[in-house]
Amino acid sequence: MALRAKALYDFNAENPGEISVRENELLTLYSEEVVEGWLEGTNARGETGLFPASYVEILSSHLDANISQNNNGTSGDGYYGDHSTSSHESHPVEVPKTSTPTHSASYPAQAPQRHSYQTSQGSDDDWDDDWDDSSTVADEPSVSRNKDGQSGYSLNTSPRSQQQKGSATVGRNLNRFSTFVKSGGEAFLLGEASGFVKDGDKIFVVMGDCGPEWQENPYPFSCSIDDPTKQSKFKGMKTYMSYKLTPSHTQSQVQRRYKHFDWLYARLVEKFPVISVPHLPEKQAAGRFEVDFISKRRKGLIWWMNHMTSHPVLSRCDVFQHFLTCCSTDEKAWKQGKRKAEKDDMVGANFFLTISPPAAPLDLQDVESKVEVFKTFTKKMDENLIQVNVTINEFARKQITGFKKEYQRVGQSFRLLSQAFELDQQPYSVPLNQAIAFTGEAYEVIGDYFADQPRQDIDPIADLLAIYQGHLTNFPDIIHVQKGALTKVKECQHGAADGGVGERCNIISCATLAEIQHFHRTRVRDFKGQMQHYLLQQISFFQRITGKLEEALHMYDQA
Repeated sequence: MALRAKALYDFNAENPGEISVRENELLTLYSEEVVEGWLEGTNARGETGLFPASYVEILSSHLDANISQNNNGTSGDGYYGDHSTSSHESHPVEVPKTSTPTHSASYPAQAPQRHSYQTSQGSDDDWDDDWDDSSTVADEPSVSRNKDGQSGYSLNTSPRSQQQKGSATVGRNLNRFSTFVKSGGEAFLLGEASGFVKDGDKIFVVMGDCGPEWQENPYPFSCSIDDPTKQSKFKGMKTYMSYKLTPSHTQSQVQRRYKHFDWLYARLVEKFPVISVPHLPEKQAAGRFEVDFISKRRKGLIWWMNHMTSHPVLSRCDVFQHFLTCCSTDEKAWKQGKRKAEKDDMVGANFFLTISPPAAPLDLQDVESKVEVFKTFTKKMDENLIQVNVTINEFARKQITGFKKEYQRVGQSFRLLSQAFELDQQPYSVPLNQAIAFTGEAYEVIGDYFADQPRQDIDPIADLLAIYQGHLTNFPDIIHVQKGALTKVKECQHGAADGGVGERCNIISCATLAEIQHFHRTRVRDFKGQMQHYLLQQISFFQRITGKLEEALHMYDQA
């Protein structure tokens, strides 16, 4: 009998590897072992991943059997109905609790800290091939060397296990689900981040004409994504799509699957709390080998790659370079780079240690004002992107169906007219009949032009909107980290000393404004280029229509 658990509260997944559960939902567990406050299992919707142990109670086998019997073998809907108050034996997972929720949507007071985990996602995301390394990454010492060549050790531990160095005048955020806490922003601000930063890990923020900016990559490059091919393994039992990547700075081709992109994305999100990592195209289990889906995914990956290679920080990070340059057939090199990325100490709170801000500190009031303006901007931009997306999709639908149909109806009516004229059988009527028939054919062709045009001009606009809608969902968390830092500084101002909180807040502020500046520059570049492309395609489209109509017009010169 499978081990089951009953969800006590709602839980919404926020990170890769987690799954959402709903109150009273029935879950299937892999085991009763609780790892750092998390259990692994499958929810009623067939999604497999992690969820907080404190949100569920494990059911005994005879209770689970009773539920299945009373539900006539259809317990997969995940709800107990009248059995939620059954007197049969059940036992909650033994995790400390300080209070009990009074509402189904509230969270237990003792919830596990979020981490990034690797779990099977099904379809093309399984880590079941030679690229995978099933070993787990433990909190073990990593050796580093300082400038004098001396070795040093740093332990990758949670902020709670580190010595608290923050100022006594600064309070700690009690909401452990707060983005400010989860990102490591609070731990860094309170002086709890520690680690040896090598020269190669340093990230410089410089003062530009419009404020703080990331220092540009001195060796810019691009990367093409071509030739998606269907491949198989295990004698054809498993098939998948592989994409050919060619970085311009190496000119060496590598093969990558979507799951490799997905793994990289998870590492980047974990490492960079105030950088907007572009979202990948959505996953899809069914129809993964259809031509239209493959083409759409490739276009989405191209946009993703362009935003990665043009980012001064993301483009230079070790894990991204490993992804781009590691030979597809070198299993040992891939696993070494994979382990190194997953053991990276400079993530979360420690990421801020790598940032070198400009010498002159920022005016925090000016920072707060700029961040507030950007917050308003992103909200308005998001609303209008949604509106544009709805409008162009409706316009494309009309072109593909309505406009095509209407032009074909006009064309058919002209052709019927020419057939009627042919009944007079007068020789001098033949050129006119032919001209009218050609006009009918021209309108039918123009209908086909309308049906095909959205692929040329509207689809690229939709792809652009998709990548920016992903960015806009990232910025609320980035802004929350910045606002959390400013709040802590204001708390400090009531004390005699801030214990370095102001200086650390300046680092977070510089990084946030640098990321905002990069977003605006990239936005201007992308929308300028895409709108130019759209208008050029529209001009070409109407020129083709004009050419077809002029061709029909010339037919009447001979009538």
